[in-house]
Amino acid sequence: MLIRPHDRGSTQDSLEFVRSHEFGLLIAPGHGRRLPVVTPAQFALIDDETILLHLAAGNPVLAAVGENSHVLLSVTDDWVHIPGPWKAIDHEDPARGIPTVYYASVQLCCTAEVIDSPEGKLDVLRSQIRRTEPNSDLADPSVHSRRLREIRALRLTVSEVTGKFKFGGNVNEAHRTAVAARLSARNGPRDTAAREHLLHRQTN
Repeated sequence: MLIRPHDRGSTQDSLEFVRSHEFGLLIAPGHGRRLPVVTPAQFALIDDETILLHLAAGNPVLAAVGENSHVLLSVTDDWVHIPGPWKAIDHEDPARGIPTVYYASVQLCCTAEVIDSPEGKLDVLRSQIRRTEPNSDLADPSVHSRRLREIRALRLTVSEVTGKFKFGGNVNEAHRTAVAARLSARNGPRDTAAREHLLHRQTN
């Protein structure tokens, strides 16, 4: 992933983004394959170095992990289209504005461990439920013990965090402020999140 210096995110910002967007693409290169195996997955970032998730036992990514435990977890969201005229201020010609896309993307290099014991899988499921449904009345996943054979759990140990936050870091404050106002006025899907990223980057 190409990251310009003005778009590079800190490790802390990158992990916070992942923690608030716990769904991404798990990419496993395997060994000697023509293409890596890619699967969408919900996960739980337990701490800065540990990610837990589970998959159907037949998911082909598990075979690739068995061949090579090095994987990449990619999380991208909060993307919005920025029309060219939005980037023109004062006496600048709106017709000469260059459209772009704002987005956040974090890649986590990890080592994957397959968890196949019933108790290990239950621990992972409990961790995910605590994250997604805190204080709910959901029964403990052990009530579905007969179905545990249908899934495999994964523990990912994070070794490297790379974050890109492309939100107008290449323009001055006046232009970023103008785009932030237009995002607020448009108020479309993801516009609020993109505006928060833009303003956060502006003050850091």
